[in-house]
Amino acid sequence: MPKPGAEFVARMEDILDVYQRPYDPLRPVVCLDETNRQLIEKRSIPAKPGNPGREDYEYRRCSVAGLFVAFEPLACKRVVRLTNTRTAVDFAHFLRELVEVHYSRCEKILLVMDNLNIHSISSLYKAFEPALARQIAQRLDIHYTPIHASWLNMAEIEIGILSKQCLSRSLSSLEHMARQVNAWTLHRNSVCSTVHWRFSASDAGCKLRKLYPSIL
Repeated sequence: MPKPGAEFVARMEDILDVYQRPYDPLRPVVCLDETNRQLIEKRSIPAKPGNPGREDYEYRRCSVAGLFVAFEPLACKRVVRLTNTRTAVDFAHFLRELVEVHYSRCEKILLVMDNLNIHSISSLYKAFEPALARQIAQRLDIHYTPIHASWLNMAEIEIGILSKQCLSRSLSSLEHMARQVNAWTLHRNSVCSTVHWRFSASDAGCKLRKLYPSIL
């Protein structure tokens, strides 16, 4: 459980208030998170007369793929980007893609993230010239979840669904994974799959009362 206190409550209620805002295409609420997956190559034993096809128990570990996921629940939209690494520079390039490609017509992106060390505006300055880094940063309105409370980030829910529906099988290359993930993303977007968030700040005041600070 998270440590009770004013900082936790302040961040939690800020996130919950952001989730209560009505849909605004000029100021969309976008949840961002990332994960990684081990790429595994398994050896298949082809079928023969009288013997079905089989899969050998031995496998070879390949590289590790990073996955950055941006999820806009009110627009039923998600963007998933695969990378060879999961560094501050990778994160910065994903932010640039969101700002310049997927949300180029928006005034601000209300970005919900956890407290991973690369989730910082400083990552932009590691990847780009200061003028461009500042230009990207000015398009972002960042809201951080409390420490040990990344469950408040709806992107985690979407990553869980991605893991069950798409990443549970063995994938041996980044290209193979990219094809599977792109197909999954297009399908989820086309059928308008989303998360219906119902937990509010007033709910938190009742159900998570023990996490609130005591007023002396």
